[in-house]
Amino acid sequence: MSRDGKKTGGGSRKGRPNKAGDLRSMMAQALSEAGGVAYLKRHASKSPAAFMNLLGRLEPKDVNLESKGSITMQVITGVPDASGN
Repeated sequence: MSRDGKKTGGGSRKGRPNKAGDLRSMMAQALSEAGGVAYLKRHASKSPAAFMNLLGRLEPKDVNLESKGSITMQVITGVPDASGN
């Protein structure tokens, strides 16, 4: 906020590089150098909970859908329900 109590524009100054974009590019390069898909598959087997946590972070947080019919969603957790299935 400015001195007179009015909101000022937030965010970075114009022309400043986007650090998030740089981080994404570095992460993509690190993944590629670590083995790419094979690396992810290995870690999905070793630590499924951590892998699913990562996968969940990649999904959009807010999904707005319009449907004229019914939608069926199946959530597979790998944890048996009360009937043992």
